[in-house]
Amino acid sequence: MFGIYSLPNWAYIVVTLGLTHITILCVTIYLHRHQAHRSLDLHPAVSHFFRAWLWLTTGINTKAWTAVHRKHHAKCETKEDPHSPQILGISKVLWQGAELYKMEAKNSETLKRYGQGTPDDWLENHIYTPHSNKGYLIMLFINLVLFGFPGITIWALQMMLIPFFAAGVINGIGHYWGYRNFDCPDASTNLFPIGILVGGEELHNNHHAFPTSAQFSTTWWEFDIGWFYIRILSLLGLAKIKRRIPKMIINKCKQRIDIDSLKTIIKNRYQILAKYKSSVVLPVFNKAKLALKTCHIQPTRQINSKKSAYTDLKMVYRLKNQFQEIWTKTTTNNNEILEQLHKWCINAEAANITQLKEFVIYIRGCT
Repeated sequence: MFGIYSLPNWAYIVVTLGLTHITILCVTIYLHRHQAHRSLDLHPAVSHFFRAWLWLTTGINTKAWTAVHRKHHAKCETKEDPHSPQILGISKVLWQGAELYKMEAKNSETLKRYGQGTPDDWLENHIYTPHSNKGYLIMLFINLVLFGFPGITIWALQMMLIPFFAAGVINGIGHYWGYRNFDCPDASTNLFPIGILVGGEELHNNHHAFPTSAQFSTTWWEFDIGWFYIRILSLLGLAKIKRRIPKMIINKCKQRIDIDSLKTIIKNRYQILAKYKSSVVLPVFNKAKLALKTCHIQPTRQINSKKSAYTDLKMVYRLKNQFQEIWTKTTTNNNEILEQLHKWCINAEAANITQLKEFVIYIRGCT
């Protein structure tokens, strides 16, 4: 094989998986969570390692990647979004995601507006940026020296990983297909609850709901391996976590929403909407479905129950839409929003639906 190491076939697979996994971690921890969203700080030694590894394996420019991603969040699912499958089509984003990124990375206005705060040191200005295409050639040489001809295959897989999985799969399928924990205004989805293959980026809907959180998993049955590594770095003193998904404290003794609880509600609106869906919409929907099933068995006796169930279902959906509209009006101030919330609570209680009454107690208790 003409390399320093001659390995069995299975070992080459392990090496390839290990090397590509490091690249994935560089993207999700350094580029995404640290640079683009500032959800954590990294020790300079860790940050420099990530930058060097990305230069060797992808040629990605930190400022360009950060700027394009921030623009994606700012203009999500609009014509200005650099890579929305809702606008450009899933096939184009999936298979040409890397080309879409490169095209937007050449936009000087995007770099100027969204690329603030990225590295601007000697390494960036004299090595990484002007010689972005040299790094992966050095990586090819290293692979050849270490593994001989199999190193070419390892290198090729390294080069294909990020363009396809990050630029294609996450930016494409992650806005097209999957499950949603939160009703964000965009089309983001979670591809799979176990985020290992793409470093936790599979939990894309969670990320769009809480973009500044260093942790992407939001339920006990989701796993974000990127967060797992961040926790290890934090314990070693190599990372400082700045932001996580906020946890609400509920005081059931509160009888009225105040300014503090209003701020909590707005800050955690996607969590609260998810709570509304699980604790109000779903039980009322199941009740309506049960009424429909039993209606043909005892039609005379069940007809009123069916009407009542569907009336309740329409009511909870109407109140859900009204609840969402309260904070989407940009012209209203906090006092006006507070008053609208008070009225919404009164209307919800007047509906005389047990689940709605319990939800009103819940949001009044937000602190």
